[in-house]
Amino acid sequence: MNILVFGPNGSGKGTQGAIVQKKYNMPHIESGAIFRKNIGEGTELGKKAKAYIDRGDLVPDDITIPMILNRLQEPDCKKGWLLDGFPRNKVQAETLAKALKDAGIKLDYVIEIVLPRDVAKLRITGRRLCVNDNNHPNHIAFDAIKPVEKNGKLVCRVCGGDLKTRPDDQDDAAIDKRHDIYYDTKTGTMAAVNYFKGLKNTKVISVDGRPSIPEVSESIMKHL
Repeated sequence: MNILVFGPNGSGKGTQGAIVQKKYNMPHIESGAIFRKNIGEGTELGKKAKAYIDRGDLVPDDITIPMILNRLQEPDCKKGWLLDGFPRNKVQAETLAKALKDAGIKLDYVIEIVLPRDVAKLRITGRRLCVNDNNHPNHIAFDAIKPVEKNGKLVCRVCGGDLKTRPDDQDDAAIDKRHDIYYDTKTGTMAAVNYFKGLKNTKVISVDGRPSIPEVSESIMKHL
């Protein structure tokens, strides 16, 4: 079973992808990791990508997509894979779909986690990280996982440890820029999702990302 997963920053896409990956024992492939692996190993594609990255330019699709295809054809992907972080726009979606077809690789499912933009932003800015364990969920906007107050400051609801924020979680301009790309229905990531909805042999699973993690997982699993 081969799966693409989409969702805006703040939607829990990475969490849900990891749950699907664990249940079906398939590799969870993240596009950024593919870049780092090729560059680190000094592959021909990695060298070409590094040249663009070193200049501060975007790596062209004719380098990125062959990297991804190479990864999807490795032995651990024979029984299925879950790809996260690519494509990011409609052109990449069209190019990837053609490349998969030409390589004889079937895309079975596309998972779309749907979340209103204002909710996605609140989820990002309200996150708090426990210094003892990043897996201790704390969020100032959700009562179920809200930090507790101790001696006049908020601490981890699980262990009482200090809390911190990620700098990029508090950068409004950076969040808005990422969301501008994702929610663009003409050329951006939402346009890519809509493109896959128009393909005959690929099933798109759209789930509401607002409920709890277990509820969202259940919605996804019942369609797979």
